[in-house]
Amino acid sequence: MDHNKPIHLYVKTKTWIENDRHELLFGKGKTEILELIEQEGSIAKAAEIMGMNYKKAWTHVKILRENIADELVVPQKGGGGTGGTVLTPKAGELIKNYRQLQEEIETFANKRFRELFFPDESPAQ
Repeated sequence: MDHNKPIHLYVKTKTWIENDRHELLFGKGKTEILELIEQEGSIAKAAEIMGMNYKKAWTHVKILRENIADELVVPQKGGGGTGGTVLTPKAGELIKNYRQLQEEIETFANKRFRELFFPDESPAQ
């Protein structure tokens, strides 16, 4: 290990949204499952990619459905492999807003970290 090489330190955060009963409603995992449902067109395929069983993936979707007034996923009827699941525009909006919130929190946390821990250094460009 080169002790003369500067070390870059960063703050990492984990952000989630809870209801008033402190139940996890939305965070990184639910965001990922929704994105995979959109990509794959299937809850089962999304679950497989994430390494979870279908029931657990469906539970994520069910928790969202029970706590968010808008529908987020819509099953598509069809035979012969033409069925599947699609996301609603509201789900896309939730994903986008969560990603933006997470990015803004980490940007602020790292700015504040530099201010508190390295006040004599100029801000990173």
